[in-house]
Amino acid sequence: MKQTLFLTLIILLMMTSCSKQQSAKAQTQSGKVLVTYFSATGTTKAVAQRLAKVTGGDLWEIAPAQAYSSADLDWRDKTSRSSVEMNDRSSRPALRSTKADIAQYDTIYIGFPVWWYVAPHIINSFVEAHDLSGKVLVPFATSGGSPIGPCVDDLRQTYPALNWQDGRLLNRASEQTIRQWLGK
Repeated sequence: MKQTLFLTLIILLMMTSCSKQQSAKAQTQSGKVLVTYFSATGTTKAVAQRLAKVTGGDLWEIAPAQAYSSADLDWRDKTSRSSVEMNDRSSRPALRSTKADIAQYDTIYIGFPVWWYVAPHIINSFVEAHDLSGKVLVPFATSGGSPIGPCVDDLRQTYPALNWQDGRLLNRASEQTIRQWLGK
């Protein structure tokens, strides 16, 4: 009798545990996810693709109307396109496609390479072209050595009404690294 009662109790505990795990998984999946990214060289694109795979989110490229050439990206040349844009806080590079269907998403990951310690101004073009109010915005970035913190601080200061999360630098992040980050 005690063994039957004990086994019944264990089965009930296991069912409750499984039910809680399924409930947590359902809550995570109930909000639709969009992974947006700007990638001048393909580095951020690769991370965005892995992030979209891990989250089950849709992928949308924040693409400039005119692609950046190698000369445009030469940060040592003060007359290069990227240098001129980043030295002008009001610069808003034109987008190739200005409207992503944002309304259907609850969480939007916004990826970019770090330029001059902040997000490239094309990110501002994207933010200003869409109604992101009520969305959870999670920045992620790639960088040769700069941290993401100043980027997030700048985005929060520029768009204080939006719900910016801390974000993460995801240089060459594997799917496992991304899963660990999302699990926290």
